[in-house]
Amino acid sequence: MHKISDISMEADILAENRKLGQEVRRLLHSHNIRSVDVMGSIGAGKTLLIEKMAVEMGRMGIKAAVLAGDVTGQDDFDRFRDAGVPAVNVNTGKECHLDAHLVDHALEELDLDSIDFLFIENVGNLVCPADFPLGADHRMVVISVTEGDDMIRKQPLIFLESDIAVLNKIDLLPHVDMDIDRLDADYAKFKKGARLFRTSAKTGEGIEELFKALNIHA
Repeated sequence: MHKISDISMEADILAENRKLGQEVRRLLHSHNIRSVDVMGSIGAGKTLLIEKMAVEMGRMGIKAAVLAGDVTGQDDFDRFRDAGVPAVNVNTGKECHLDAHLVDHALEELDLDSIDFLFIENVGNLVCPADFPLGADHRMVVISVTEGDDMIRKQPLIFLESDIAVLNKIDLLPHVDMDIDRLDADYAKFKKGARLFRTSAKTGEGIEELFKALNIHA
């Protein structure tokens, strides 16, 4: 009976999160804000990729903001602020993912009428965030070449739950031992022919293609 109760409670939590996520999406759309939930493991380069994209969007006349999610601290928030990107720091305390409730409250700290696009940087994790959609228009997962070519086989759920997947840090490819063709094949298999985007947040390579995937243009 205890196990059944636990399963029922988990189902209720997930259902409530999805409901709140829908409310977040309606709120953002009511202010004509497009959004993406950026997921990925620690060290994948999510923060720099978002920073580079947000700054470039500013040059394009698109006002971007970021919800910087992490368990604790404000290092990522400080980086966005120093880059001139409006941001809100969102600490989960001990949870390994953001949820729609946290996002909803964080949005209260932003002037929604002053932004066009919202990046939601999730907590660094390839497991927990998959089950908690946040109401964003897109869900994007970022991995890096330093994590090996078995990432998709080991963590398929987050790739199945995302509509965009990015292989970052491709500038390091000459220095790491990984089979990029194997990674591409795994993703195409799991996502029925979908393409894995390749970027270097450090050099900016591939960001233009990512903009196209997110329908971002001046």
